[in-house]
Amino acid sequence: MKRLTLPLVVAVCLSAISAYAQQKTVTICAVNNAPMLELKKLSSKFEQKNPDIKLNWVIVEENVLRQKVTLDVTQHSGLYDLVYIGLYDTPIFAKQGNLLPFEKLPADYEIDDVFKSLRDGLSYDGKLYALPFYGESSMLMYRKDLLQAKNLTMPDQPKYEDIEKIAGAVADKSKGIYGIALRGLPGWGENMAFLSTLVNTFGGTWFDMQWHPTIDTPEWKKAIGFYVDLMKKYGPPGATSNGFNQNLTLMENGKAAMWIDATVAGGMLEDKRQSKVAGKIGYAPAPIEATPNGSHWLWSWAMGMPKSAKQPEAAEKFAAWATSKEYIALVAADIGWGQVPPGTRKSTFDNPEYQKAAPFAATTLQAMQTADPTNPAIRQVPYTGIQFVGIPEFQALGDQVGQNIAGALSGKTTVDQALKDSQDAAQRTMVQAGYIK
Repeated sequence: MKRLTLPLVVAVCLSAISAYAQQKTVTICAVNNAPMLELKKLSSKFEQKNPDIKLNWVIVEENVLRQKVTLDVTQHSGLYDLVYIGLYDTPIFAKQGNLLPFEKLPADYEIDDVFKSLRDGLSYDGKLYALPFYGESSMLMYRKDLLQAKNLTMPDQPKYEDIEKIAGAVADKSKGIYGIALRGLPGWGENMAFLSTLVNTFGGTWFDMQWHPTIDTPEWKKAIGFYVDLMKKYGPPGATSNGFNQNLTLMENGKAAMWIDATVAGGMLEDKRQSKVAGKIGYAPAPIEATPNGSHWLWSWAMGMPKSAKQPEAAEKFAAWATSKEYIALVAADIGWGQVPPGTRKSTFDNPEYQKAAPFAATTLQAMQTADPTNPAIRQVPYTGIQFVGIPEFQALGDQVGQNIAGALSGKTTVDQALKDSQDAAQRTMVQAGYIK
């Protein structure tokens, strides 16, 4: 065995010390769900390959994430080098000059492999301002075994009237099984993500073509009335505390028969390490009512670099690695193809191993390919976005409307009053912002 000479040992040690001394810390603010936690775990492999870069993670709940990121990005605080943002905030932040574009991606990144709808949604003025970690739409997830026990069949394209009937037939609160789980936690990206799709498919809109609010309308009343009634009859108690993670837990533990939410949940429900219902779940398109327009959303959790990032080059290097084909293969090797970050790359869906491990893949792909943010409603509207309205004012307005509707769900107010208060809030917002007089 060849021995290292003393000078060589010293040189190696000095090199390691020098790399450590020049180490750049990349601080990342991310949402606390399973794909992100897997990324945090596997990111040690990136650090091993790049000893000059150290990763510092700030992982928080979705509503908290949005608050932290908005403050940091708009106030140029410089707390974070990478932030998790999406199709709503990326073009807004970019237009305001608050993000740095991704312009130094490695040749083997294969940007054309990333779905065009996500690239377009994360771009502004021809430049890409965020890299998609995973992409998603929304879909219906249901317990095949519970439906079969009642001799029920899920339609290929369910309507909300089907959902109500099935929820009533399979709910068994004596056994702790609820007919349906839906988001009730208030927030523009929480309960309003689902409820905006519900309003869309019931024929409603947020605004007319002159930017006048259209919340206190028959379509909204029918949609929100249906939601509140359905949840009170067949949903879990305390639903105003339930967002994505809480409903995922209910579904994984066999406590809910149906759930309408993000397609990314499919991989989690099929993960036998944590899900008691793996192999028992059926997948169908999100239900529709008066129109299919806007019945299912389009979203991506993506990595953006604030203009105030202290280590932009190191941040861009990590973001490219975390959203690469190489990283997807690492996740597959670690926990299986069914749990890889979905919805971003054509090559993932083309992979036979992914198709075999992901019974939700076809439903996810169809949902993402048919979601049209430019045509989210039965009528023409002046905004883009399906589960959001693509204007800066929507974040605060969506939060407020979400709080009002949560009040109706909890019984603190009526649906009519919640929508009247929301209409008044929207009217004030649009006047103050100069959209209307």
